[in-house]
Amino acid sequence: MVHTMQITSLLTPGRTVCRATADTKRGALEILAGAIARDIPTLDAEDLLRRFLARERLGTTGIGHGIAIPHCRIDNSVGAVGALVTLVAPVNFDALDSRPVDILFAMMVPENAHQEHLQNLAALASAFNKEQFRQNLRQATTDNELYQAAINP
Repeated sequence: MVHTMQITSLLTPGRTVCRATADTKRGALEILAGAIARDIPTLDAEDLLRRFLARERLGTTGIGHGIAIPHCRIDNSVGAVGALVTLVAPVNFDALDSRPVDILFAMMVPENAHQEHLQNLAALASAFNKEQFRQNLRQATTDNELYQAAINP
């Protein structure tokens, strides 16, 4: 499947956080930014959070079914980077279907990687459109189980 390759190339176990606690959209985005910055020390959590929040001001990245795909462009040499977080309790994300969000997959791409950005977003949206995939992610109870569910749909 095409989305398996996309997710595998974007995600690492270090950027996978299962059943985190957040009370707000900002709190969920802080968890994502923190996971990325811990795994890739050249990236700054505060800068990532600012970029995610700026993108949310343009329009929600909550795509429905309790899923959000926050994304931004960054100047780095790392290439495309992803992070996956599930929440203990969903948060309001102003999603397109008005449902709160409990699964977030963040994606960052280099400033000039327009085509890669669109391809990754399309692959992620396709993956998250599958009920069984969402269910497998929600059933994970550890970071490793969540990572395995993400890369082995």
